[in-house]
Amino acid sequence: MSLRTLTVLLMWTLVGVFTTPVLAQDAPPNPRVLVETSEGDFEMELFKDKVPATVVNFLMYVQAGYYDGTIFHRVIRDVIIQGGGYVAEGDDAINPRIDGLRGQILNEASNSLQNSRGTVAMARLADPNSARAQFFINLDNNSMFNHKNSTPDGFGYAVFGRVTEGMNVVREIGRTRTTNKSNQRDVPRDTIVIRSISQTEAN
Repeated sequence: MSLRTLTVLLMWTLVGVFTTPVLAQDAPPNPRVLVETSEGDFEMELFKDKVPATVVNFLMYVQAGYYDGTIFHRVIRDVIIQGGGYVAEGDDAINPRIDGLRGQILNEASNSLQNSRGTVAMARLADPNSARAQFFINLDNNSMFNHKNSTPDGFGYAVFGRVTEGMNVVREIGRTRTTNKSNQRDVPRDTIVIRSISQTEAN
């Protein structure tokens, strides 16, 4: 084989190496977390491939142990269960968890992910970019929470994960009876504690 022929073959080999597409299975898997509660456990996949900033923010709280001991403080039957921001003070009062609370994050609701049954989204105030640590799980297909436009009323709530195992536990929490406590509505009568959230699969 001549030197010229060898050079051409080598060039074609290198072209093949640098133009071979990266296959989907080569991408790292999305992280997963285990949520252990007083009512049972469930697992969630976090969509780091689609909403990276929101997932990184959530995992920072997980790694810091911020959610451990917080409660599901809002249950709206057949709509959502919400938690991650309050702790119980006895049987009759709940208070915000302030220690370890980080700043507000950018709302990534425009990622086209839908607030469908079993998905997890960030809770927030009226300001679209006011989410911090609280999250909710959709008990139904809640299209009213989806991104519609860039106005404060239409921006929506950023979906960043989904329940992959233990949806029966989530549904059971969603059936609990509620009352008013500490000027908060729809608080479970019997306290539902998030004992811990831990990452089960590396990002």
